[in-house]
Amino acid sequence: MSSWQPIYARRAERMKASEIRELLKLLERPGVISFAGGIPDPELFPAAAATQAYGEVLADQAGASAALQYSVSEGYAPLREWIAGHMAGRGVPASADNILITSGSQQALDFLGKLLLTPGDTALVTAPTYLGALQAFSAYEPRYDVIRPHASNRTPASYADEAAKATSGARVKFAYVVPDFANPTGDTLSLAARGDILDLAAELDVPVLEDSAYSALRLEGDELPALQAIDAGRSGSLDRSRVIYLGTFSKTVAPGLRVGWVCASRAIIGRLVLIKQASDLNVSAINQMVMHRLVEGGRHAELIATARAHYRRKRDAMLGSLEAEMPSGVSWTRPEGGLFVWATLPESMSGAALLERAVEEAKVAFVPGAAFFHDGSGANTIRLSYSLPQEPTIAEGIGRLAALLR
Repeated sequence: MSSWQPIYARRAERMKASEIRELLKLLERPGVISFAGGIPDPELFPAAAATQAYGEVLADQAGASAALQYSVSEGYAPLREWIAGHMAGRGVPASADNILITSGSQQALDFLGKLLLTPGDTALVTAPTYLGALQAFSAYEPRYDVIRPHASNRTPASYADEAAKATSGARVKFAYVVPDFANPTGDTLSLAARGDILDLAAELDVPVLEDSAYSALRLEGDELPALQAIDAGRSGSLDRSRVIYLGTFSKTVAPGLRVGWVCASRAIIGRLVLIKQASDLNVSAINQMVMHRLVEGGRHAELIATARAHYRRKRDAMLGSLEAEMPSGVSWTRPEGGLFVWATLPESMSGAALLERAVEEAKVAFVPGAAFFHDGSGANTIRLSYSLPQEPTIAEGIGRLAALLR
């Protein structure tokens, strides 16, 4: 007998389980080598420093009272000041008033979908794109259209016309990009492509959502400017910029503290604060205070340097194993940073079907690529993460997968 259920809102029908979160359960199966979740390696977590920081925060009555109390929705002021300085280091002329602390950048994606999308509006995304963004936006019932920053001859008018044609009165509302070491492909937007995205957004008069979760994890090559830095330079100030920057400490410090941020014009931050107040009031005050202690005084730069060296070894191990083991007909990206390699299988092969066999026969897990396409295409692609396994395990897992493909 089925259980009683209410009549759900229409948007509830668009809510789907994350394939990645479901695949994380495979980590508990003995013998399975998982390239599925892009989870930071716990070896990098500053556990001892966090223990000390919590103790220091709670050591006196005044500090403990503030840490365990409700707090302002904008976030802990010293941490916002630190983030503003961090953004200035990326070329963004930010002040604390341009910063909102969120529960990871995932919450920021949800807030921006809520703020910007009316049912039927168009969100411009790459194909493939971050699955979590599609999950966050889809609850607000948009349609999707594809931007191809490196190879497109579409005009801004074509995007606007398609949006209006699909739903009367609807329009393009934003462009969403992961410019550095994208999840899932590992690709990075060139300087020219960054300019093209900003030009397209300007023609359409829409914001750009710049998801920079992986930007600190550059493993080789020269750093490229943030889209927000470019646009603030073009427009004359951050308050005139159309770029909304999403940052996080999850990949460089620890995801369990759930501390991310939005950097944007004060007008946009003001709107997002209202959503924050109606959502969860504020990010945990004690976690914000601890995070500030973990990153201040050059500590964040030290954590980043350690993480870069750590993940560079793992990336090189995966690329070397792919080169040595994979049969012809399989290709893959060679990321300059981040946590992912994107592999393309022969067109006749399904990543989802391969996963079933890989788990059962080779005890290897990955994410089928179709999950990262808004229309379910990309069936012959897979995402491989090198963040968790150690180098010998990476070699073993790629060897098993390649043997199965052969």
